Amino acid sequence: MTVSKKAACNSHGQDSSYFLGWQEYEKNPYHEATNPNGIIQMGLAENQLSFDLLESWLAANPDAAAFKRGGHSIFRELALFQDYHGLPAFKNALVQFMTEIRGNKVRFDPNNIVLTAGATSANETLIFCLADPADAFLLPTPYYPGFDRDLKWRTGVEIVPIQCTSRNGFRITSSALQEAYQLAQNRNLKVKGVLLTNPSNPLGITLNRNELNLLLNFVDAKGIHLISDEIYSGTVFDSTEFISIMELLPNRNSELSNRVHVVYSLSKDLGLPGFRVGAIYSNNGSVVAAATKMSSFGLISSQTQYLLSAMLSDDEFQKKYVVENRRRLKNRHAMLVRGLRRTGIPCLESNSGLFCWVDMRHLLRSESFEAEMELWKKMVYEVRLNISPGSSCHCVEPGWFRVCFANMSEDTLQLAIRRIKSYVDSISAMKTGNARSRTKSISKWVFRLSYHDRERDR
Repeated sequence: MTVSKKAACNSHGQDSSYFLGWQEYEKNPYHEATNPNGIIQMGLAENQLSFDLLESWLAANPDAAAFKRGGHSIFRELALFQDYHGLPAFKNALVQFMTEIRGNKVRFDPNNIVLTAGATSANETLIFCLADPADAFLLPTPYYPGFDRDLKWRTGVEIVPIQCTSRNGFRITSSALQEAYQLAQNRNLKVKGVLLTNPSNPLGITLNRNELNLLLNFVDAKGIHLISDEIYSGTVFDSTEFISIMELLPNRNSELSNRVHVVYSLSKDLGLPGFRVGAIYSNNGSVVAAATKMSSFGLISSQTQYLLSAMLSDDEFQKKYVVENRRRLKNRHAMLVRGLRRTGIPCLESNSGLFCWVDMRHLLRSESFEAEMELWKKMVYEVRLNISPGSSCHCVEPGWFRVCFANMSEDTLQLAIRRIKSYVDSISAMKTGNARSRTKSISKWVFRLSYHDRERDR
């Protein structure tokens, strides 16, 4: 063997249909001019709707992009070694932005924040800090497929699903929590915490106050941790309010507050996944200290911190961006939902995120995951859309798919909807044709039967 057992183990999840769809897309990517028959990428939760706002700010603030302060270059200052605590100016600007997104209902202390290279690094770092190999975290299903990689691959920690279903809109229940905890115990796993995404990826819904209190009561009773991944908090696009888990902590005991941690990133809200900007927020001094030491393995460059500290410190820009970005997401979400509804495909009612949770159960050949994979392959190879099957998100019901809408132009989304409609129409035509064939066969059989009856009666 040329690599270590850890490097070779299959818990990375690279063979998941979620990642396989990406591989097929990369072989044949859609381009309106050079490859109009290629695969449209609808498996990427990326926000490209508000780049013009960022570019306008950069054009109006050339010193920040040129690494200047007061007209003088600070390139050398930024290029030299920085410790892993991060630039104070950026941490102050980041917590200010996090506060703005949450309607100023929560205040964050910059001393309690740890900077990481994206949310992937933040989640893994927290798992390293809170759990040992073979310990377990409970996760509500369906969940982001990348968690199998982020939480398990290098840490050795197990994921135990909290099974949520369409019967109640995939909401978390007390019975599902207890069943997951019992399942972990039956497997002799020590449960160290619960990890949730709020707003949910892939559901595109925000957790309500009852669910959040249910989770807090549960982890309080069990003496375990709660990680709230809130990287989509700025994508809530309708009147339903987003409630951060931090908003509920002031009414709780300090011991519980020390076991609640938030993960954040600028990848979704600001549309900057390539900048690799993530963060851990915790009131637990020991966790902050440990995570800060571990962050040296995944730092954010000083240049990135300087540029974004200038951008996020601009209060006028920050407020304008949050409002306008939400408006654009709402319009794009509505476009996809309307288009799918016209084809007879419903979506889970949602209020956030960069995707819809789409119900294609009626298009399955049978109620099975085998049939779901057949439909997924048709979508990728025939319809030429890369969407994510529910099984890759550990959904317990076959036939649900995550479909992203914010990583493409409006024209491309309309083309994707037309492709889906053509496919659904072809299925309907096939069913109608089969029904007509069966009707003709039955008619011929009835005619032959009546003919023989007449001959016999003679």
